[in-house]
Amino acid sequence: MASRNGRSASRADETAPLLARDRTPSPSSDQRNAASHNATPHSPAASSLLRTLTDLTDGTSGKSKTKRRWPSIVALTILCVVIIFIIVVGFVVPAVVEEYAMQAVVFEPTSVSVESFTASGVQARLKGVFGMDARRVKKKSVRDIGKFATAIAVKIESGPAEVEISLPEYGNLRLGEAKVPPTKVDIRDGHHTAINKSIRLQPGDFSGVRQVAGDWIDGRLGQLRVQGKAAIPLKSGIWSFGTQRISMQHVIKSSNIPSLPGYHINGINIHEVELPSYQQGMAADVAVTVKNDYPVHFTVPPMGFGILVDGCTPSDPYIMVADATTDFVEIKPKEDLHLNLTGIVRQLPEAFTTQCPDQTKSPMDLLLGNYIHGEDTKVYVRGSDSPSMATPDWVTDIIKGITVPIPFPKRDLGSLIRNFSLANTHFGLPDPTAEPGTPESQPKISATIKAIVNVPEEMNFNINVSRVRADADVYYHDQKLGTLDLHKWQKANSTRIEGDGKQAAGLLVQSVVDKAPLNVTNDDLFTEVVQSIVFGNKIIKLAVKAKVDVGIDTALGDLAVRKIPAQGVVPLKPIRRRGIGTLGLKIGNLNIMDTTPETLSLVALVNFTNPTNYSAHVPYVDIHILNNGTKLGHAFARDVDVVPGKNINVVIQAVWEPQASGDKGKAQGKELLSQYISGYNTSLTLKTHAGTIPAQPELGRALERFELEIPTPRLRPPKNPEDGDDDDDDGDGKPHFIKDATMHLFTSTATFTLLSPLSRTTLFLEHVNATAYYKDDDVGRILYTEEIKVPPGATQTPRLPVDWSLSSVGYEAVRRALGDKLKLSAKATVGVRVGQYTENIWFVGGSIGAKVRI
Repeated sequence: MASRNGRSASRADETAPLLARDRTPSPSSDQRNAASHNATPHSPAASSLLRTLTDLTDGTSGKSKTKRRWPSIVALTILCVVIIFIIVVGFVVPAVVEEYAMQAVVFEPTSVSVESFTASGVQARLKGVFGMDARRVKKKSVRDIGKFATAIAVKIESGPAEVEISLPEYGNLRLGEAKVPPTKVDIRDGHHTAINKSIRLQPGDFSGVRQVAGDWIDGRLGQLRVQGKAAIPLKSGIWSFGTQRISMQHVIKSSNIPSLPGYHINGINIHEVELPSYQQGMAADVAVTVKNDYPVHFTVPPMGFGILVDGCTPSDPYIMVADATTDFVEIKPKEDLHLNLTGIVRQLPEAFTTQCPDQTKSPMDLLLGNYIHGEDTKVYVRGSDSPSMATPDWVTDIIKGITVPIPFPKRDLGSLIRNFSLANTHFGLPDPTAEPGTPESQPKISATIKAIVNVPEEMNFNINVSRVRADADVYYHDQKLGTLDLHKWQKANSTRIEGDGKQAAGLLVQSVVDKAPLNVTNDDLFTEVVQSIVFGNKIIKLAVKAKVDVGIDTALGDLAVRKIPAQGVVPLKPIRRRGIGTLGLKIGNLNIMDTTPETLSLVALVNFTNPTNYSAHVPYVDIHILNNGTKLGHAFARDVDVVPGKNINVVIQAVWEPQASGDKGKAQGKELLSQYISGYNTSLTLKTHAGTIPAQPELGRALERFELEIPTPRLRPPKNPEDGDDDDDDGDGKPHFIKDATMHLFTSTATFTLLSPLSRTTLFLEHVNATAYYKDDDVGRILYTEEIKVPPGATQTPRLPVDWSLSSVGYEAVRRALGDKLKLSAKATVGVRVGQYTENIWFVGGSIGAKVRI
């Protein structure tokens, strides 16, 4: 019973309400003591909670009991909410608010200005607008909590702080430090706070800064991870959050890394300058506009820079060629920067002008060549000592190791040389003794090269061209004819031509080229050119495209600008533009130098007119002589100088050898001689062959199609042009070998005055069989078999017996002309001998003036 009563008592205690009513009897002290010994001690709140749960378990109900349990439920609910709030606010909300702040914060700088450069850094002023924009937060839960938290805090204030900026990917390289003054901002969504603070900036590791700058300039900076560390005191209103140690990292992607600002060179003025050492140097004043898209405002102190160029190879160190300086430069927010730079070249380094190993060019040649031909050209700008004491040392230390490549603006210099032409042109055939394929075996050209060089407007100093050389390609109808070898330096002189408004200023350069080889690479095209000159009636134009090297005397010494593109047109007048008669070919003083039974070796003096403006030197040339397609001999000349206009007493040699072409040649030779002395219109064909120019057989073969047909020239002694053109003929243009005749009726004989075309050689008539006619009626016949000697000049023949046709009308006409003259004609066959050479020819002549005597 005792235990049962104990259990009942215990149950009664456990089921008692948390708050006792007055009408409920209080337990006795013994009962309380017993309960204390038989139950685990609990706090009042815990005991109440246990009793409530027990009642619910036992199923006790009732209106009065339910009313008594509501306070316990409310207390429990509030407790749970407080616990959850503490957990959320203490552990969850700060992380959410931090995420909200990182995404919602907006700062727009409006101006960054440098108030002063100090010995250790920069005193800068930062102006901008700070605000929170909840729309930038992606998660709604984060956005709502952040807006709620910042709405409660309203404003937050930071104390003085030092921020250290470093680059983890560069071995935690310290970029610099910033001392930030206290700042108070409104952090509610949609509210803005104007920022205007003075910040002290101090650079960090100079070598590291230069390394980062080098990677950025060279394009190796794919992305940049920046880490900031700071200890910042924070408070909001009366609530202080203590000193917060903040470490944040931010990755700047390559697309967000700013590039070098764009620039434009407005003008360059290059001029001579007097150096302190009383030497002459070159100065370049450059006006540059630099694009500025940043809200920065400060004044850059005077700076010094070195101007460098590439060496022979990319691995070679840069070569410093000039130094440049700037004055104080004010940079205004988002306004383009206008700079005036001055660079001075004191002397050209030897490494810049020395020929590169295994090359024919120097670094200067490579630089100028790329620029002239419009290729990519770079110069490099590297910081150097400042010319002013106002520039802090740390600025100089940073820029000294930074080299910035500057692409030089391309310029079209295709027309740098204009009006390229050749004057006083002289052509020379190859030396006949030269080996084929050597320069001596090529045709040669001597001429005065004239060219006008455009002087760039930025070059305001005296330029004197002292020498030139070139490699020129010659074209005809857009096809390459050959190359003109001008690789040897030629002396030159230059004269400045001032501009006239329509034409820019220029430099007239003249150089005399002597015997430059012309290497013909297209034989067929060369043949076409020659044929056009000889047979055409229009001016032909040869295009010359050259790469010219120019030697210039400057204040820095002698410079050579190489491979300047030049082109021009060389017009050539055709010989036959006014007909082949313009040659005025006359042959005289014909002499037989040697004879054989089948050949004659002749020499003659030739007068002719060169209708072109070009001269030529002919060391040796050999041309075949043809008639009706049959070769009858060849003519050749040695060391002949042909000048424009009249050429007098040019020595030509020939070999008459018709039998070399067989029976056909012998017959054709006899026919030609017969027709010629009979006064027929005959012609000779001059044709080149493989041996025309012995040193160039290929050129000779290419010219085999070249044929020049000329009237058979009259044989007479050449005369001085000033003596006039009076001849001993009748003005009909035909040869007259019989000057006159005398008929002796009583003795039935006749004598003739013969004119020999030979000036030194005696020819012999071995036999004569001739018939004289008067208006187609026989007069008489001469048959004479004795040798008649015909020396040079006029010769009177002995009396030749005449067998008169006494019953003919012709004889009657002769008899009636006794004591007077009449015109007779004749037909004859004559045997002619010159030395060992003999030939039987026929003769038909008319209008022979015959005197009739007793």
